[in-house]
Amino acid sequence: MNISIHNAFLPHTDAEAALGFYRDLLGFEVRKDVGYENMRWITVGPAGQSTSIVLHPPAVDPGITDEERETIFTLIAKGVYGAVTLATEDLDGLFERLEAGGADIVQEPTDQDYGVRDCAFRDPSGNLIRVNQV
Repeated sequence: MNISIHNAFLPHTDAEAALGFYRDLLGFEVRKDVGYENMRWITVGPAGQSTSIVLHPPAVDPGITDEERETIFTLIAKGVYGAVTLATEDLDGLFERLEAGGADIVQEPTDQDYGVRDCAFRDPSGNLIRVNQV
């Protein structure tokens, strides 16, 4: 049996800022951009790969209370609600592009004690994005 990861989900609080980050800065292709009322679900991913990230409006489930919704938005703003780890062969080059593009840098490229060289930044919604050197 062969199983692959198809979609991962991250919340976005501003669809246009998310597009600017994932499409324009990271270079991901937009696979779907679906709107409903005042909400948008945007599916992005690296060209030539089937794995995607679905950027979704947070806390839209009708079963969520106003207090829970407020908690979710607070966690997103703190950067502790969603995260994903990416990988690249050119970590330093990607870091330079992100830094020049104004990304919110959390950690410069670093050789970790556990054997990984990586960096970290936040997307416009506050989601933590780590990038490993392959």
